[in-house]
Amino acid sequence: MPRSVLSSPIGELNERSREIFRLIVDGFVATGEPIGSRTLSRRLTQNLSPATIRNVMADLEEAGLLYAPHTSAGRLPTELGLRLFVHGLLEVGRLAEDERRSIESLCVARGKSLSQALEEATAALSGLAHCAGIVVVPNQDRPLKHIEFVHLGPGRALVVLVTEDGLVENRVIEVPHGLPPSALISASNYLNARLIGRTIEEAKAEIEQEVASNKAQLDELTSKLVAAGLASWAGGDEGRALIVRGQANLLEDVTALADLEKLRTLFEMLETRETMLRLLDASKQGEGVQIFIGAENRLFGVAGCSMVIAPYQNSREQIVGAIGVIGPTRINYARIIPMVDYTAKVIGRLVG
Repeated sequence: MPRSVLSSPIGELNERSREIFRLIVDGFVATGEPIGSRTLSRRLTQNLSPATIRNVMADLEEAGLLYAPHTSAGRLPTELGLRLFVHGLLEVGRLAEDERRSIESLCVARGKSLSQALEEATAALSGLAHCAGIVVVPNQDRPLKHIEFVHLGPGRALVVLVTEDGLVENRVIEVPHGLPPSALISASNYLNARLIGRTIEEAKAEIEQEVASNKAQLDELTSKLVAAGLASWAGGDEGRALIVRGQANLLEDVTALADLEKLRTLFEMLETRETMLRLLDASKQGEGVQIFIGAENRLFGVAGCSMVIAPYQNSREQIVGAIGVIGPTRINYARIIPMVDYTAKVIGRLVG
């Protein structure tokens, strides 16, 4: 849930309860292990007996902020507790200068396509955060060098686009059954004559008008093919892609088979187009970095993961994509939040 809409009872905790709660969360983020009253008594700045600490922990547990795993005497934060901590008590750190330089050096587009630059930026973020990195790539609206239709089988064809900067993109489209090879060649030739050196958006209206008024002198099947090819590429979110890197980072702490199965489900979800659009939508829910912890996020609640994501803008201040990380609920939020925020800003400059 975005921090802007979170109603938090954290402010109602007294100083003693806040410090105990903070130490338990800090320990969870560092080790994933529960912390007991004796350990807390040694770490607290206040001089409290283990019995007093246990009473405070019991109150925090009753409030739904802590729980006792198994029969352990120690406590861990619940997902609700983590959310309230992140949105109410977390002190976000600053990026180290070497981390800034690392992100900037890998977000350089010189000699690369935008997709390649974004892929490297995502891999860099994944490595620095030790999580899986994700980026929603903006619509590819670049001047074209070549377009081609390739027969795939009954009722299906592949549209291949090659941009002037060497990026190759593919889309599978549905075509009429029994479409002759000559229609694929005619559609390719027709579009190549009108698109080379222009973007699809620049040429789309003109081509659609020609086809509608039959000035293009195309037969009916070829006209349908041209229209389907244009529709598969232009406008909306059709030109977007989702890049995921560093999934192996999520496997390192997995010991139980059930957790492995949850991660497998997560990886499958990351392959779907619906997930990508939800990611983009989630990143637009508020200003800057958005934080989703555990089951509050219907995308990744199944895997018990957290997501930290930020939108990035083009030079016209339009949100065109999003970048972030997915990790276990005990990720280092204080370090990762500014990292995601800075990467999003650098990518915004790159997109232009």
